[in-house]
Amino acid sequence: MRFLSWMGYLPLSVLYLLSDFVYFLLYYVVGYRKKLVFKHLQHAFPEKSSQEIKQIARKFYQHLADIFVETLKLPHLSATEIQQRVEVQNIELLQGFIANNQPFLSFGAHTANWEWVPASLTTRGIPVDAVYKTLTNEKSDKFMQSLRASFGVHLIPMPRLMREIVTRKHLPRLIGLVADQSPHSPEHAHWFSFLHQDTAFFPGTEKIARATEMPIVFADIYRKRRGYYTVSFQLIGLPPYQSLSEGSITEMYKNRLEESIKKHPADWLWSHNRWKHKRK
Repeated sequence: MRFLSWMGYLPLSVLYLLSDFVYFLLYYVVGYRKKLVFKHLQHAFPEKSSQEIKQIARKFYQHLADIFVETLKLPHLSATEIQQRVEVQNIELLQGFIANNQPFLSFGAHTANWEWVPASLTTRGIPVDAVYKTLTNEKSDKFMQSLRASFGVHLIPMPRLMREIVTRKHLPRLIGLVADQSPHSPEHAHWFSFLHQDTAFFPGTEKIARATEMPIVFADIYRKRRGYYTVSFQLIGLPPYQSLSEGSITEMYKNRLEESIKKHPADWLWSHNRWKHKRK
């Protein structure tokens, strides 16, 4: 971990050379989850040719390697650099909640560089609580925490989320959740057609929204060019939610995410085993 930490001191121009090498290893040598990635892309985009699928896959692996080096670089960027590299659209929506002392939920996904977005917000005066899933390896988990906590981002492990929401309820802030993971229990999931496939969605995000009665925004993140990203915030829910049917909040999130992936297909994390569950 110390070696990885030291790598963050290298200029991004040098780190991108390393990224090119990592991409070569992942795609051409190791073939990291290559069958799974191609299977996911073929099912998600049946209208695309094999050549188009291959082109998206290559861009995805290049992007995956970039995310690795960019995350290492995060603590060593200045506030000015992170603001230049992550454009925030509709920030006035977030500023309005903060001005009204209103905490709110942000539903995001593993698209583009999701690791840089929290820091890009805190440097612009938007306090962020970032919810994360604890890694099994303790050293790796502590290392990732040290990266993600850059620029004053407050980290919350998923099991402590509701407790932290209660204890910090007086603080206006964005509470960021990456909501596109596959749920642990498919029996209790919300099921929808997503990218031409029957897909289980984690129900906990909707339960949190209903329990807290907080506004919900969708964080649409996409790559402009290498090392530069845009995050656009869109309102998808305002309380009260009692009149909404069960699963409707998740469906609104699902629809926004699907639109985003179709516009920028190489930016999503295709190597994740997203469709491992089947509806009984």
